[in-house]
Amino acid sequence: MQRLRFTQEIKKRPILSIAIGILIILCLFAFFATTGTYQVIESTSIWVRSYFGYFYLYLGLGCVLFLLAIAFSPIGNITLGKQNSKPEHSTWSWIAMLYSAGMGSGILLRAVQEPVFMLQNPPFKSEKIPSILALEFTFYQWGFTAWAFYGLFAMVMGVALFVDHKKVKISATIEDTIPHPVAKGSIDLLTIITTIFGLIAAIGLGTTQISGGLTHILEIDFGFKTTILLTLIICSLAFLSAWKGLNKGIKLLSKGNILVTLGLLLFVFIASDILGIINSFANATFAYVTDFIPMSIAMGNYDPGLNFLTDWTFYYWAFWIAWAPFTGIFIARISKGRTLRQLLLGVLTIPSLGTFFWFSVFGHSAFNLLQDWGTYQGEFNNVFTSIFVFLQNYPMASLLNITTIILLIGFLVTSVDSAVFVLSMFTDNGKPNPSKKHRLLWSIFILLATLALLVLANVKQNIDILSTVQKLLIITSLPFALFMIFMAFAFLKKRLHL
Repeated sequence: MQRLRFTQEIKKRPILSIAIGILIILCLFAFFATTGTYQVIESTSIWVRSYFGYFYLYLGLGCVLFLLAIAFSPIGNITLGKQNSKPEHSTWSWIAMLYSAGMGSGILLRAVQEPVFMLQNPPFKSEKIPSILALEFTFYQWGFTAWAFYGLFAMVMGVALFVDHKKVKISATIEDTIPHPVAKGSIDLLTIITTIFGLIAAIGLGTTQISGGLTHILEIDFGFKTTILLTLIICSLAFLSAWKGLNKGIKLLSKGNILVTLGLLLFVFIASDILGIINSFANATFAYVTDFIPMSIAMGNYDPGLNFLTDWTFYYWAFWIAWAPFTGIFIARISKGRTLRQLLLGVLTIPSLGTFFWFSVFGHSAFNLLQDWGTYQGEFNNVFTSIFVFLQNYPMASLLNITTIILLIGFLVTSVDSAVFVLSMFTDNGKPNPSKKHRLLWSIFILLATLALLVLANVKQNIDILSTVQKLLIITSLPFALFMIFMAFAFLKKRLHL
């Protein structure tokens, strides 16, 4: 009887069972053929960036221009839900949730390290002040283009979900054009697998940064057991948040994250060169907006060269694209009641400007520290410890570093709980409010997969496992990059009744 019930459940949820089966097979390859798997991923990711990198640049610019055109066209008046209905979430809650899911711990990871790297290694020759160029290029890699990738999926999924009343699946965006079940299932499977590996990489990197912060603060070398414990804590908190749902769990935690982030940002801002930061923010933002198009196609003097683009911009674009389906679906889910114009302009501008100010505060202040020190010995080179080294130069450094660790945990939890919620929607037949059984299942599976990856990284110390998983996302981003063009065409065709 139990076996019959289990078989029936698998037939009802084929995407769930196939996805888990594929992930288990990939994990087995990683464990028992680690070196070979690593070499394949490494070479394939380089191939993708080398041959499709410039395509990613053009796609990014195209997405920004396409969304702006939609926002200011009559299509922008479409309401996600019933006409004249009010937004399901307040503007404050909406911004908190989309920012926590869309960027999260990444801004802590790169807050100091990336602007300083750009200062020490200018992407291209320019007459601009080196510090402004460094901030401008950092803005470029975290700004409009990243959010345009998210916004495209959010727009198309939002209309599919709240206007056309389709199920919460990426395949729903093109099922009127390509109704074949195999094609639709393949798209949904790819989305699930990419989301899982993106989460595993995020948790692995985040726990490594937290461990590095604890080591820096307490001057104790925290070992592998600490990383495992942190993973258990983060996944458990994420499960509780996802179990509570959007309004009682994810929303409250996202609000808390943003409040703590603003507190840390304001403290560093007030304790630093306020006028200098404002000046850098204004000048770098103006430079970014005016240089956006030539930078987006690496034109003429704005071309950093293939090697630089491959290591940085191509990598970022591929990474944002890989995260776009999951993040876009989550943004669509929390945008009920808003018009497409509100959604698109809000997604493109609000988080981008917030990120620009964040990097201005930490970047400009780090530049001033370098000037005060006279010489730079690579204090900010380590991406995991750079922000802790930076905060050590401020009053109440220990409190600031502890706050940063709490914030890292909070952002990781909101990234995981958002993903658990979206994965559950996928596998529970596209329900906007998936069953708690699916939330529990995905929470457990994500925990086990992350623990397996961390164990593998600890055993195979000669191979950067976490970096390898990130590079795997670059490979899976390619089908999404090609799919985005078709998805945008199908959306426009239907809305214009062509």
